[in-house]
Amino acid sequence: MGAGHELGAPPTVRDRGDRGRSHRFDLVDSSYAIGLMARTTPAWREVYVRILDELIERHTSWWSASDWLTQFGPDPERASYPDFYRLLIPPDLWGDYDAPGWTANGVEPWGVQMDPIAADGMLFYKGFFLVLLGIRSLVSGDDRWNTSFEMIRDGDNSFTWTHSTIAAHLADQWRRMPKGVHCENTKIWPY
Repeated sequence: MGAGHELGAPPTVRDRGDRGRSHRFDLVDSSYAIGLMARTTPAWREVYVRILDELIERHTSWWSASDWLTQFGPDPERASYPDFYRLLIPPDLWGDYDAPGWTANGVEPWGVQMDPIAADGMLFYKGFFLVLLGIRSLVSGDDRWNTSFEMIRDGDNSFTWTHSTIAAHLADQWRRMPKGVHCENTKIWPY
């Protein structure tokens, strides 16, 4: 078992059956209910904070960014996507463009970026993580996650962040890229 991989060692090849599932969305989506419950039953705040800390701890693990850490370059299956993907891909790029969900770590001009927070892409990863950290801060009233913590925890691929440094980094990315920050590499979703 690798360092920091509570759920087992990272795969050596991407599990094609896992396409479309993202464990990190389960983490952040669960936090919404916790935030609402904490407002309704404040006497249970300590329990809610403990649950949120566990969700955050899981979000700092390798598995929360497993797509980014295993989906390198163009999707090798993009020329054989099912027809319903045609709704998502411009017609002139069919067979030569990755579907949403393929993170494409390592494509040019960005190259491989193993830190999903520092990466030029992964807006959804750091944005939803900030939501999770913010809900925890609101419920707890303390600043526990604004002290240094390790992300990914995979030997040389361990990265130190705080709640504030993640927020500052994302704000800086938005200032540098007024069109938007990439979710998956090559995909900017305007709001």
